[in-house]
Amino acid sequence: MPRRDGLRRRRPFRNPLPRILIVCEGTRTEPGYFNELRHTERIPIDLEIRRGGVPKTLVERAVELKNAAKKDAKTRQDVNLLYDEVWCVFDIDEHPAVPDAKQQARDNGIELAISNPCFELWILLHFRDQRAHIDRAVVQRDCAKYLPDYEKAVPFAKLHPNYEEVVKRALDLDAWQQTRGGEGSNPSTGVHKLTEKIKSFGRN
Repeated sequence: MPRRDGLRRRRPFRNPLPRILIVCEGTRTEPGYFNELRHTERIPIDLEIRRGGVPKTLVERAVELKNAAKKDAKTRQDVNLLYDEVWCVFDIDEHPAVPDAKQQARDNGIELAISNPCFELWILLHFRDQRAHIDRAVVQRDCAKYLPDYEKAVPFAKLHPNYEEVVKRALDLDAWQQTRGGEGSNPSTGVHKLTEKIKSFGRN
């Protein structure tokens, strides 16, 4: 096609990938799991994972990054710089100010994936149900029974075949806790909410 007025035809462009920000408490286990999920299932997203610290600090960091992206998008007039989803992933343990962290997240549109007592409960649920109260040390010890090489680096290839089962167990655990009036109590995990959100971009 001939050029007009010295203008060149625009090159074909690819739609920008959805941007998801995850701010984690852990430095290896959680980032490793989410990155491997995206990679294994070839989910077309721009996944950014940061570390935030204890729950309150973690949520504050997520809000800061979300607002910075919003400011950058406005300055550069590019909506693709905004995050489509912002999540915080943390444990209950004995952390202070967890209710404050939850409220700040709600006020700023930050989604939460909270595990009680710890993220390793999500790993354990790949292999069995868990209804009784359980301490962090016991969760980690029991994970090692199923994954002898488990040392904070998640052997994702051994977990992924059980993905449908772990989601069902997490949902059943949620429902069971709700019938007892103990939503979010030990044991519980909201990690499936985030993993299902990540996977939804692949289904779309």
